[in-house]
Amino acid sequence: MKSISFITIFYLCFFSCNTFENKSIKELEVNQDSKTIIVYGSDTCHYCVDTKIFLEENNISFKFFDIDKNQKALQEMLSKLAKAKIDVSDLKIPVIDKNGKMFTNDINFEDFLNKIKQ
Repeated sequence: MKSISFITIFYLCFFSCNTFENKSIKELEVNQDSKTIIVYGSDTCHYCVDTKIFLEENNISFKFFDIDKNQKALQEMLSKLAKAKIDVSDLKIPVIDKNGKMFTNDINFEDFLNKIKQ
């Protein structure tokens, strides 16, 4: 009886883990295919707020992650910047991930906004 219970639990765990894993893979595929711009910033940063307003006014699809409140988003942003070989010692936000191309607010702000729009 114990072995039947153990086998049942094992199969339930195995199939639920596979279902979860497949869902995660599908979610990643959706995010990779998406043309949505990712904005990493802070709700207390006026450049970040102005960037969100600019994107909304220009009907540009985006996701905003507040890196002050979301540590996972902060780590994701730092990892992406490292892969893109962008120095974070003097990081200025917002940070943009536009279809895998990373750039920061390290130029004239109007030029930065235009770079998003291109």
